[in-house]
Amino acid sequence: MKPADSIQDLQYFGEFGGVNPSISDSSTYTFLSAKTMFDTFEGNADGCYLYSRHSSPSNLYLGEALAAMEGTETSNVSASGMGAITAVLMQLCNAGNHVVSSRTIYGGTYAFLKNFAPKFGISTSFIDITNLEAVENSITEKTTVLYCESVSNPLLEVADIRALAKIAKKHNIQLVIDNTFSPLSISPKILGADIVIHSLTKFINGSSDTIGGVVCGRQELIDQLRNVNDGAAMLLGASMDSLRASSILKNLRTLHIRMKQHSHNAMYLAEKFEYEGIKTVYPGLKSHPSHNIFKQQMNKEYGFGGMLTIDVGTLEKANELMELMQKENLGYLAVSLGFYKTLFSAPGSSTSSEIPEDEQKEMGLSEGLIRFSVGLDNDIERTYQSMKKCMKSVGVL
Repeated sequence: MKPADSIQDLQYFGEFGGVNPSISDSSTYTFLSAKTMFDTFEGNADGCYLYSRHSSPSNLYLGEALAAMEGTETSNVSASGMGAITAVLMQLCNAGNHVVSSRTIYGGTYAFLKNFAPKFGISTSFIDITNLEAVENSITEKTTVLYCESVSNPLLEVADIRALAKIAKKHNIQLVIDNTFSPLSISPKILGADIVIHSLTKFINGSSDTIGGVVCGRQELIDQLRNVNDGAAMLLGASMDSLRASSILKNLRTLHIRMKQHSHNAMYLAEKFEYEGIKTVYPGLKSHPSHNIFKQQMNKEYGFGGMLTIDVGTLEKANELMELMQKENLGYLAVSLGFYKTLFSAPGSSTSSEIPEDEQKEMGLSEGLIRFSVGLDNDIERTYQSMKKCMKSVGVL
């Protein structure tokens, strides 16, 4: 698949011939006839807009581009990544249903499945997604969803999407893949996933100035999400603002350039860190247990992604190193990812803090782990040398 080509081939015109589509700055839309309004409420008036919580022209432009990127029939954008994740899970699950989920997922998703979904009678089994036997053994007659991330947050485990898709189809359940860490690099739909989710906040937007999410899938599913009577996206109300949708669409046009540079820089740092004897995890390294699976699944020109981790032993040492790197202008001690500057954080006390400490240890999330979202640095050798000095200064090297 050539996802960047699919984005490039979309060409929109603004209202007055502008090269960017016009922004629909309206919360509600008028009708020339009362019957058209009725038909729109019933979902029978294509091309008509009702209320911006339901949809807007700006959101549809962005949704069309993201569906083209992922190779799905259509998509629905939302106000945040969690807005997309929670809506699709609530749409696919009823009281009494069961979810099989990877144990290493974004902390917010884990908290939703572990603590919030049970209030609605939805239970979850958290398993090692790389253990296909454990995955299949966890599926019951009540299971409706198999959920994981293509590259997990924060341990960078790689899901074998083809194998998971076979299991999901065998048991007639939906395979939902969060592809936030690997846009363009991996195309889950082509590998057999039913639904693809992104937090647009991260690599896709790339400038850490907005939050957003998307669900990419079949037209039938997206229609269900938008249904005014029982659609989770419509009724939970995590709607994206048109101005933000327009901004993300413009940034999406450069995603292929940015992902290549993120991947190039991450690979360079990972190889250097590993050579220095630092415990380093990056899917592009041959030492990564799922390196070959990633290679088999990837769109090669975009590389192995911009995320890597190192383990410096203790949280105190991790904090000391991150504070010094920030002081030396090597990046920011901050959560999130996909920014043009490098971001680093200790997941156990930040983005994965919702996961209890004993469960963090069980899944291999050590307190000395540092997650890097590697930036777009022009001279990555210069960056590495400065990081190496910081590591020596705090005793990591």
